[in-house]
Amino acid sequence: MTIARYPSFVIDCPDAEALATFYGTLLGWNVKASDGWGEIRDESGQQCICFQQVEDYTPPQWPGQQVPQQMHLDVMVRDLDEAEPEVLAIGATRHEHQPGTSFRVFLDPAGHPFCLCVD
Repeated sequence: MTIARYPSFVIDCPDAEALATFYGTLLGWNVKASDGWGEIRDESGQQCICFQQVEDYTPPQWPGQQVPQQMHLDVMVRDLDEAEPEVLAIGATRHEHQPGTSFRVFLDPAGHPFCLCVD
């Protein structure tokens, strides 16, 4: 039995429109934003990630756990060396802690960790 058609993820952040624009650009998805809320959707409209603006936002402190990451996105790419400068150009920051070789850890503009992973 299927209860729902698809999930939507909601990520807290200090600026919903800015973070929706960042991830929309990263994934090539459509961006909609208004008054503290942003969302991105793939072309089919079936996959969605939402961004909720919160006051006094505190970014995760990865890899430590005093302010845990709670979640992160893995973004599949063909080539890490080609994808890295593109993600940096749209506002990501490469994290100094890189625990693997088949993925790279970055921080989005709100400080959430995400990984570029070899597909």
